[in-house]
Parts: sequence; structure tokens; C-alpha cells
Amino acid sequence: MKKRNLLYIAISIICIIAIIVGVYYQVFKNNSGSKKKPNNEVNNNNIENQNNEEDLEKIKQEFNSLFNNTFDNQGYDTSTIEKRKGLEEQDIIYSCFDMEEENEKYNINISVPVFNVKSQVGNEFNITTQSIFGDKANDIILNSETYTVYNIEYVAYLNENILSLIIKSTLKEEDNPQRVIVQTYNYDIETKQRVTLNEVLEARGIDKEQVNEKIEKQVTEASKQAEAISEALAQTGQTIYKRDLNNAMYVTDNVNYFFIGLDGQIYIVYPYGNSNYTSEIDIIKI
Repeated sequence: MKKRNLLYIAISIICIIAIIVGVYYQVFKNNSGSKKKPNNEVNNNNIENQNNEEDLEKIKQEFNSLFNNTFDNQGYDTSTIEKRKGLEEQDIIYSCFDMEEENEKYNINISVPVFNVKSQVGNEFNITTQSIFGDKANDIILNSETYTVYNIEYVAYLNENILSLIIKSTLKEEDNPQRVIVQTYNYDIETKQRVTLNEVLEARGIDKEQVNEKIEKQVTEASKQAEAISEALAQTGQTIYKRDLNNAMYVTDNVNYFFIGLDGQIYIVYPYGNSNYTSEIDIIKI
């Protein structure tokens, strides 16, 4: 119990301090001119044809392979980005706590990242991370009564003025279905504000209606595949997550989870495990 309490204290103190320290300082001046502007020379016609024939499972495998608990600045200058006081030697995204341990109660392998940018939005991102991921780790360590497997991993990229962080966890509690939970953060280092998918598409000259068509096509195909699997498993009693194709989340106006990866690749993410006991996830590449 003493060891578990020490682990709890370690996670809480390290992560919560990283969240709070920036609250008392004013937001720094715009770093205009230090980053390149988004490229507006995108050919809309490419959206309709890009990856149309790409296997959905292959896209998921590619997505899962991205997570290596690192930040990739892709050669962009980060020296003018003001960091939190006392954390100037750390990168703008770094892991505040790493733990790998297995015992009779749990198997935990986690890296909990911190958004090390001095701004109110950065504080809010970190509070969300602690609430969704850190608190769950604490609860498992202190209170788990059934064997639990819990993993947290992340990856972050800087593309011109957009900093993207994506965190993924897998959670398996005893006989419950495994859940895959995803959180994404997209931050404009010049305006110090959150970035929406529509803002990214507009900055790049991408027609959001074409993106909506691609979302509909790929999610519909994923739904068909899931239905086929569900029918095959009907006799076993196993169930497959069913997508609601009429849900408003399947348009760019309502996309909550996306990020910009290597070389500006945009990924739209539908992590159904965020609110359901499922590992089903849809990934749309733009």
C-alpha cells in the first residue's frame, strides 16, 4: 500500500504542478514571423481521389504505429515559443511521468505528456489530460479490485504554426471489452488559441464538402464491414460496435478529434471507445 501511495503521489504532484504553474503568468506576445504560414496552394481535386482505395485496416495500423512518446518539430524553430516557468529546459511537449509495472492487480505501461507552452489554453489541455488519463492511472494503482491492463502513449508534431498532440490509451478491465480512448489537441503557437478542423482546411484551401464526402464514404464502408463481422459472430454472442451514420459528428463542423502529422498529413479520428466499451475507431486521412 505504501508503494502504491508513493506512485499516486508521484503522478499527481509531477503532472498537476506542470498544469498549474502557468496559470499565474500572462500570455506571451505573438511570435509572428518566426513560423511559416500554412500552405494555401492545395488542389481540392486531390481530396476526392486520395486514398480512396486504401484499405481501412491498413490506415488503422499506420495510425497505431505513429505513437512513440516523442515530439517531432520537423525542423521548425521552437526557440521563440515561451515555456512554463521552471520548465524551460524541457521540450514544448514532453512526458511528465513514465511508469511500467505489472503485479497481481494491474499491468501498467504509461507515458503522460505535458503541453509545455505558457498560455491559458495550454493549461486547459493539461487539465484535460490529467482528468482523462492521469486520474484513471491513479485510480487503478490505488483502487483496482480486478486485473486491469492500462497503456498510455502519445505523439506530437509541429507543422508550421500548428502544434498537434494526440494521446491514446487502451484499457482492459477484467471481462469488460477493451476500450481505446483518444484525445487530440491542436494549438496555434502564433495566436495561442485552439485550432478547429475547418480552420485548418480553410487555411490550406481544402474544400470541406469534399472532406465531408470522404468521411461519409469511409465511415459507411467501415460500418458495412462491422455489420458483416457482427453477422458472422452472431452465434457466439459477441457484439460489434454499430455506427450511427446519421450522427452529426460525421461532418467537419463537428469534428472533435483530429491532428496534423508528418509532412502536414491531416488525420480525422473517431474514437468510439471514448464513450463506449469498444476498441473500434475510424481514421480518415486528408
